[in-house]
Amino acid sequence: MSKPKVVLAYSGGLDTSVILKWLCEKGFDVVAFCANVGQFEEDFSAIQAKAVSCGALKCVVTDLRKEFVTDYVYEALKCNAIYEGRYLLGTSIARPCIAKEMIRIANEEGAQYVAHGATGKGNDQVRFEMCAQALAPKIKAIAPWRDPEFIESFKGRSDLLNYCTKHSIPVDAKPKANYSIDENLFHTSYESGILEDAAVGPVEDMFKMTTSPKNAPDEAEQITIEFSKGVPVKLVNETDGSVKTDPLDLFLYCNFIAGKHGIGRIDIVENRFVGIKSRGVYETPGGTLLRAAHMDLEGICMDREVKRITETLSNEFARLCYNGFWFAPEMDLIRHSIDYSQNDVVGKVHLELYKGNITVTGRSSPNSLYNADLASMDIEGGGEAFDYNPGDAQGFIRINSVRLKTYAALRARTANNES
Repeated sequence: MSKPKVVLAYSGGLDTSVILKWLCEKGFDVVAFCANVGQFEEDFSAIQAKAVSCGALKCVVTDLRKEFVTDYVYEALKCNAIYEGRYLLGTSIARPCIAKEMIRIANEEGAQYVAHGATGKGNDQVRFEMCAQALAPKIKAIAPWRDPEFIESFKGRSDLLNYCTKHSIPVDAKPKANYSIDENLFHTSYESGILEDAAVGPVEDMFKMTTSPKNAPDEAEQITIEFSKGVPVKLVNETDGSVKTDPLDLFLYCNFIAGKHGIGRIDIVENRFVGIKSRGVYETPGGTLLRAAHMDLEGICMDREVKRITETLSNEFARLCYNGFWFAPEMDLIRHSIDYSQNDVVGKVHLELYKGNITVTGRSSPNSLYNADLASMDIEGGGEAFDYNPGDAQGFIRINSVRLKTYAALRARTANNES
């Protein structure tokens, strides 16, 4: 009888290496899967070798970086997505990209199960499994950190290390940082350990993508970013002449230049979907830069009411993405609506980067709704192109104040009755 087969989301770290061996002991054939989404200085050949040494039939490494940028990061950028007004969704948005490839491999391998090493207290367990169920309704998920037997066997790091010693699983000799790290090309996040004390600030040497604004260059740098239908298509460094047009190259360059100038760090407490508050430190240099440029361009070429509606859609997009509903029908609706809203978001934004700050110095668009004559305080009316009479504003104000007067009258009657 053939063994049941499982595809394990594998990082090469302590937890997933133990899980891999544990699954083998439980009678599974394990196919390890490692997604390249731009992890910092990752040795994927070493990860493959380690997975096989731990008992995997094979380890599939897929380069998802370009797809991650074009199909996920830029989708969030088009609607200026931000969770609870601060978090740019760096971890959240990588999970559906990884889950989609994991399901593709599971189908290709004929696997009945997928497995992951996400904690039972976090968001990632929800994201991975919700995405998997949406893409392959019959597939089953194995989550060892929710399995009573696994939890009983591994109550702490020392139990995991003892298991590695027993089964000759190689362990990284470098001292473990006193916090956890999740990284991809969009961001790096830090949480747990010393960061569980919300009053303790992050240490400077933890950061990987950004220079401290205090140590950033003393000279500002000028860049121009060009957009087409809400997506960045060209970046020009006006200071040194560098030009980037390939989506992946452009985004990685945004990371480099924004990180160089200390842009994109935040330290927040956020609300997890499972009901727990979590403290996280994030650095998202390129995403912060592109969002600032995109929002500014929308200001000149997006209709006011369309903008109002897309702001509502942006909040919903962020909530759904954070909570793991990337492949839900309501997310499809939002993404299609956002795509329509971006048809006229075309043009260039000029920016200056300096010590943690992004300053927009100008913008232009062939689809601009801005008219200098109409907005000018020095020209009566709307100029030659528009029939605008400032006197009309009197009736506009009267009509819009009717409900305010009505409400004021109600409050006055209520006050008189109470006295």
